[in-house]
Amino acid sequence: HYVGSWLPEPVLEPFEPEADADELTLTLMLALERLSPLERAAFLLHDVFGQPLNEIAATLGRDAGAVRQLATRARKHVQDARPRFPVERAEGERITKAFFSAAHSGDVATLRTLLAEGVVIESDGGGKVFAFIRPIEGRERVLRLYEGMFRKLGPDWTEMVEPIWIDGLPGYISRERGAILQTTALQIENGQILGIYMTRNPDKLTHVRQRLAEH
Repeated sequence: HYVGSWLPEPVLEPFEPEADADELTLTLMLALERLSPLERAAFLLHDVFGQPLNEIAATLGRDAGAVRQLATRARKHVQDARPRFPVERAEGERITKAFFSAAHSGDVATLRTLLAEGVVIESDGGGKVFAFIRPIEGRERVLRLYEGMFRKLGPDWTEMVEPIWIDGLPGYISRERGAILQTTALQIENGQILGIYMTRNPDKLTHVRQRLAEH
């Protein structure tokens, strides 16, 4: 049983304004992960691999009508997770740096302008390092969290190592005192942050450590 939120292992790309955004973003991967096994199978086999419904029905042991419903339900979840207006790379980098600066300097006023009302934090420590067991939802709760962390830990408790694109989303690698590494990916829509995804599980950050050792 996995402890707390599950996030995919971060795939890193440099911030290059001319690069195309990855279609398979972290939010889409999370949407797929949260489908039931049957929904996920129906969606992937039908929408991604183009198999006919009757073949999928035989594979899954369901009738074609049930498979159609499974695929339709899954498609809606995936479409809801797909950003309507993907963030431009330059804007993503600007918002990422502004967020890090505000969050780690106690600038609640700026943070309030950057966060969407329905913002959610998810953090994945895998039971190996501290992470929030449940998602933290809502602008006011997130603001209180960062305000409390700043009061308790001060301005220099973590440093940004590198702004970077993570699983198709803008974000950064950071290192806390005591060398705990973290990647933070930001889901941005309409100029505001809707999702903050923190990967802290050391088992998922092996290639991040290797990347930093090579630089």
